[in-house]
Amino acid sequence: MLYKFKSKAASDLIMTGAHGDAVLRGMGREPAPKGIVQPEQMPAALAALEAAVEADEAERKRQDEEADAEGRPRPSREGVSFKQRAWPMIEMLRRAHAAGKDIVWGV
Repeated sequence: MLYKFKSKAASDLIMTGAHGDAVLRGMGREPAPKGIVQPEQMPAALAALEAAVEADEAERKRQDEEADAEGRPRPSREGVSFKQRAWPMIEMLRRAHAAGKDIVWGV
């Protein structure tokens, strides 16, 4: 499954299913094939997504510190981090909110 997030205030944002699900959960929403985020919902969604990014970064740091303290190698960090995956949605939320435009997907 692919998500194609659309807004009249920003370029389309395409994510694979698993990554789109993670971003939606980070926003405090249940993943769904169709949906909408209205401008009045965006401040809460943005705050929740930013908090999810911070929590993920803190967990990664904790894992690194724990590995260092135990004298074992740090966990592998291959691929793209949640912070990097969430950044385009954070920008879309900011732009859409400023313009008073919805974000939709699956329509």
